[in-house]
Amino acid sequence: MSLRIFVLLMLSLVFVSCNEDSKAEEEISKIEVDFVVERFDKAYAEAKPADLPKLKQAYPFLFSKHVPDSVWIDRINDTLQDQLLKEVGKVYPDFKEVKEDFKKLFQHLKYYDKTFDVPRVVTLTNDVDYRNKTIVTDSLLLIALDNFLGEDHEFYQNIPRYLAKNMQKDQIIPEVSEAYAKKYTYQSNRRTLLDEMIYYGKLLYFKDVMIPFKSDAEKIGYTEQELKWAEANESQIWSYFIEKELLFSTDNKLPSRFIAEAPYSKFYLELDNESPGRLGQYIGWQIVRAYANTTNENVLSILEQEPEEIFNKAKFKPKK
Repeated sequence: MSLRIFVLLMLSLVFVSCNEDSKAEEEISKIEVDFVVERFDKAYAEAKPADLPKLKQAYPFLFSKHVPDSVWIDRINDTLQDQLLKEVGKVYPDFKEVKEDFKKLFQHLKYYDKTFDVPRVVTLTNDVDYRNKTIVTDSLLLIALDNFLGEDHEFYQNIPRYLAKNMQKDQIIPEVSEAYAKKYTYQSNRRTLLDEMIYYGKLLYFKDVMIPFKSDAEKIGYTEQELKWAEANESQIWSYFIEKELLFSTDNKLPSRFIAEAPYSKFYLELDNESPGRLGQYIGWQIVRAYANTTNENVLSILEQEPEEIFNKAKFKPKK
């Protein structure tokens, strides 16, 4: 086959794929989703002690039966809580912009999972518990807005910068999407570095499909500069994993070096300080993308495949 014919063939395949994607997106945009965003944070900010019974009736899942009413009343009267709620009110006087993105996420979920029911969406605060920014169940979606006030907010000054940089509005949808991805993802093995890479690669690929309106940097929680670094060094990262025989290693230090939230990845080289954290997640993402492109499998099917199956069929080759 001549080079010219090969190039034309590849271009036609890309065209067909893009055409199919745009047809799917057109169908998705027509899917009806009906929901309201319930601002519990606003209701609590405006509440008086006498309003507590009404709040408990409307939001029983937010009030533990083991906590006496006096505790909730103290919180209503607490000046620190008042300050927290005021700051949330400043950043989120309304929720129109984010609600529109939620609509698109729910449309995609309904398109790919016909059994998906749109949840009850409730915003609240949780004393800046940044390890639990969002909670997803079959019927509920809770978003703690005090964790998305902007990376430089005064409440975040004692939080490590590599964590605070994602505590902003544009990370709400990626965070929620990841919470849903975890509900759909199954994997019997998470022992090796490759197992972990592919597990997180699945979560990121889920975002490719469910929130295509977000940038790759937003999906993985990198700055644009960090993403460009990962893309430019993809081949070297992959070579390092291969040469050091890390992929099938069960060394329990590897996840903290390449998977977990961190200011940078730990190759134990001079370039470490230049690198973003979680580069194992980034490479796992590229492997799952390669598998998806090779097999054309449905996203929900991909989330249930074992790492070995994905790795073997992906035939992943890093960008040069």
